[in-house]
Amino acid sequence: MKFTDLKFNPTKFHGGIQALHFFENGYGVSVVKFPGSYGFTEGLYEVAVLKGTEDEWQLCYDTPVTDDVLGHRDEQDVENILEEIQSL
Repeated sequence: MKFTDLKFNPTKFHGGIQALHFFENGYGVSVVKFPGSYGFTEGLYEVAVLKGTEDEWQLCYDTPVTDDVLGHRDEQDVENILEEIQSL
């Protein structure tokens, strides 16, 4: 999956943007950029691993990808993380 495949929408908080995407393996990703997110002041993104579906999901902190959110990520970093999550 490419960064450009993500569909960003305005967030309900802090006037930023967020893209949610879910994979067939039951994992998903949240990519955000808003005042206060890790990397916002540098124009970078914050990424979180999700578990579930579009209708019901939660943040997931126990994958080989990360045990936290990943901040300060550029578009190529986000693509690499997308590939890792899709491969879980």
